[in-house]
Amino acid sequence: MKSFSYLALLSAIAPCALAGSGVDGVDVLIDIIQPQNSYPQTSDKLVSIQKPAKEEYEYVIVGSGPGGAPLAANLAIAGHSVLLIDAGGDYGHLRERESPALANPSSERNEVSWGFFTHHYENEELALKDRKLTYLTPDGQFYSGVNPPEGSTVLGNFYPRYGGLGGCAEHNALVSLLPSKNDWNNIKNITGDDSWDNSAMRKYFKKIEKAEYELPAGTEDSHGHDGYISIATNPAGIAAQDIKLMSVFAGAAKAFGVDNTEITAAINDAVATAEENSIDYETGLLPLNMTTAMTDAMAKMLTWDINNDDEDRDLKKTFARLPQHMDSTNYRRSTPRDYVYDTWAATTSNGTKKYKLDVALHTLATKVVFDTTGDKPKAVGVDYLFGESLYRADPRANHTEDGGEPGTVRATKEVIVAGGTFNSPQLLKLSGVGPREELESFDIPVVLDLPGVGSNLQDRIETSVNAEFPTNFTRILACYYLAADGDPCWAQYVDPENEGAAKGTYASNGVVMGSFWTSSFSDDGEHDLWIGGFPALFNGFYPGYSSNAATTANKNWWSWLVLKAHTRNNAGTVKLASSNPRDTPIITFHNTYEGQTKEEADKDVGAMVEGMRMAVSFFENIPAIDGAATVFWPPKEVRDDDAALSEWIVEESWGHHASCSNKIGSDDDKMAVLDSKFRVRGTEGLRVVDASAWPRIPGTFPVLPIMMMSEKATEDILATQTGGGGNKPPGSCSRKHNH
Repeated sequence: MKSFSYLALLSAIAPCALAGSGVDGVDVLIDIIQPQNSYPQTSDKLVSIQKPAKEEYEYVIVGSGPGGAPLAANLAIAGHSVLLIDAGGDYGHLRERESPALANPSSERNEVSWGFFTHHYENEELALKDRKLTYLTPDGQFYSGVNPPEGSTVLGNFYPRYGGLGGCAEHNALVSLLPSKNDWNNIKNITGDDSWDNSAMRKYFKKIEKAEYELPAGTEDSHGHDGYISIATNPAGIAAQDIKLMSVFAGAAKAFGVDNTEITAAINDAVATAEENSIDYETGLLPLNMTTAMTDAMAKMLTWDINNDDEDRDLKKTFARLPQHMDSTNYRRSTPRDYVYDTWAATTSNGTKKYKLDVALHTLATKVVFDTTGDKPKAVGVDYLFGESLYRADPRANHTEDGGEPGTVRATKEVIVAGGTFNSPQLLKLSGVGPREELESFDIPVVLDLPGVGSNLQDRIETSVNAEFPTNFTRILACYYLAADGDPCWAQYVDPENEGAAKGTYASNGVVMGSFWTSSFSDDGEHDLWIGGFPALFNGFYPGYSSNAATTANKNWWSWLVLKAHTRNNAGTVKLASSNPRDTPIITFHNTYEGQTKEEADKDVGAMVEGMRMAVSFFENIPAIDGAATVFWPPKEVRDDDAALSEWIVEESWGHHASCSNKIGSDDDKMAVLDSKFRVRGTEGLRVVDASAWPRIPGTFPVLPIMMMSEKATEDILATQTGGGGNKPPGSCSRKHNH
């Protein structure tokens, strides 16, 4: 398929007709800059906006996400001068960012949303079958669906990223899960570096975590208790106030094979008690004092600690509560952004700055500067542009004129790139490190021919099963999702008099539990499917999806999200669209059969068929409270036929955990970009520390594993203290150990 990029808004592309099964798509027309409620941030404890304060630092880190932010704070605390660069601002106290329930609105907040348009397939006919594909209309709006206005231009599939201090941990669903033990061991086996062994990596988790939820007896020592990231679970009782929500949970438990007798009895007792006391449970919440039995029954079903260190952790099919990176007092998001702020703002007893950490915001890194006079190119600094909304994934960016104040900052020890899966390979290529042919096609001087940069791109396969109920979920009935002033759910959430479940809907990410399932296609017996649900309409990403997912009018939807872990496809690419650092790259995943052998694709798609059938059965086993759920997506004619459902998955699936585009690899792997210490092969003084470093997509949710990588990188960097440390280019020898 011809690749289209948002940067090429005015490209002359003939309008295309959608080929599909006849099922309608989302049909959404929306302005590029969405109208949104405006209000001040809840605190002025923000990093000030400024360009680099000095001309030289020991370490310059580009990107402030879960990879770059902890690393910057750690190196500064260790006594080094550090500059952390980010193209966005600090929005650490936006309301959408703070509340776990507002992750979706946060991902489309104009100030922080970087909207990439990616391509699931290169094959145009197949790509156009996606019913949420986005177009640019002749009037300059986004249209997503199957009936674009005449003359519209295909953009691709919307892929929201976070453009600000803290990165994706600022707008994700907060789920904080360890990767599979084999995810770490795989890197050990590839590189021969025993420091990647799962048993060795556990210490980084314990350093990060401040566990603020009740742990099963005997597991306390496998967790951290003094880290910089608070991890908690949803307040006890918050789900049990909604009878319908509890019935959905009970149905899922029964379908999953978990005994739901006790919780079903508790639900029935609560209904009877409500009716005896003239409490309308169909339009209001139960008083907390009536929820004890349901809360206790649910707790008994969710005793498994999914982040435990047991040998069978990755093999056990289980229901589990979901640890989330939030505190257990205010139920506010806890992230590496907070760690950076605290380190940046720290002062000594006499009021002077305690650590040598500077943060440059609204600073777009445009190129890594190299000294090429030695045997290997050595990273010695970063060129940048200072200005707001310079990168064209920002909806507010200027697409016709360039801008920004240029500058250069030097690094006396190392440059660390941590811009994420899309931006890190882009920056390396703009700097002359990447596939020679691609660089030369844009007249970029080649510093190092490194063919693996921007290859090996991987993502999940995700779909949803959506249903409508006869009546509303009372847990969310009063909520505006900040779409209008006077949101009662926000007022309840921030009221200092409220504690725990009394803080209400916005104290929870809305996901009652996660189910971890092993499909018949799992290669090693590890659970390879995750199913989680929430009271909203979610069937993928497109501009405006967050407004449609949770509206002020429709409160009777439920979505089960099915996520495939450890997908087998590594054929995705991140390629330059131009040599302009403001432009977004061309991102093509080559999903399913386009990027895999038929045998591999059959396994991934087959596992998803099993997961979606499980999700449908979750609805079919709900105890009848006020009528059955009506499943409408996928349509019945699709759900009833394995071949049709497989085709649906190929056409409609999406992902949002892109990774692996600068992979760690062995010395004899010509496509390896990094060695086992995150160093860019064939260079000195340059590392990459973010999700792009993974050789294989990890676990089910990536944010916690990336933080662990950052902790390991800290240790690796501090162990050298030699001003850079050279390493072998890929393919230089067959020896696998690289110390």
